Amino acid sequence: MAAAGITRKDGRQLDQLREVTIERGWSQQAEGSALISFGGTRVLCTASVMPTVPRWMSGKGKGWVTAEYSMLPRSTNERMDRESVRGKVGGRTHEISRLIGRSLRAGVDMKALGELSIAVDCDVLQADGGTRTAAITGAYVALADAIAWAQGEGRVPKSAKPLIDSVAAVSVGIVDGEPMLDLAYTEDVRAGTDMNVVATGRGLLIEVQGTAEGAPFDRSELDRLLDLALAGTATLTELQAAALAAPLGGSA
Repeated sequence: MAAAGITRKDGRQLDQLREVTIERGWSQQAEGSALISFGGTRVLCTASVMPTVPRWMSGKGKGWVTAEYSMLPRSTNERMDRESVRGKVGGRTHEISRLIGRSLRAGVDMKALGELSIAVDCDVLQADGGTRTAAITGAYVALADAIAWAQGEGRVPKSAKPLIDSVAAVSVGIVDGEPMLDLAYTEDVRAGTDMNVVATGRGLLIEVQGTAEGAPFDRSELDRLLDLALAGTATLTELQAAALAAPLGGSA
């Protein structure tokens, strides 16, 4: 457990998430969308339903879910060039896009989805740490609404249950010797250990990305970080459920 009574620069306890808001239906054009905020980090997630699957999946009776991640030029303190202008998508962008796609597919029964694809685009509007975990958490909400739209339009049978579990993610780390949940940027850059954890609503692990930025960490520290992360994803799961239960266009 995190040390009691110790607070962080923003006033949070070590085991406390930043303020999280999820605004569904932010985009009028997309079949599913959500604007998610983890404190100062804001990510727009849009889900697009497409009537075909990749060529290598054609005729198999299964659907596909994929994702793309990007950061707007002024999502950070200094302007970045668009990767399209550079002519090459960076390795970090590829890695995070693949992570989001893998995470979402863990919560979907592709056979129940049928032969259609859902592409989820996660665009970072403002970055203050934890952009990939915010993207995953918001992408699930957008995906759920896109699937509901497809069922309403008869593209997926209403009796089908493509979503088998929810998916959420959060960062944890050891900063100044203390395990912390949901790192803001100023904490992330000081972290001796940095970890991103993706989990299902049932608390099952989908992916754990942990790195010793400074001194190596031991098994007990790993367990403490995982406990922190799973408590965080449990709270995020509740926020996702509340957002999806609210009228479209509302927030949680």
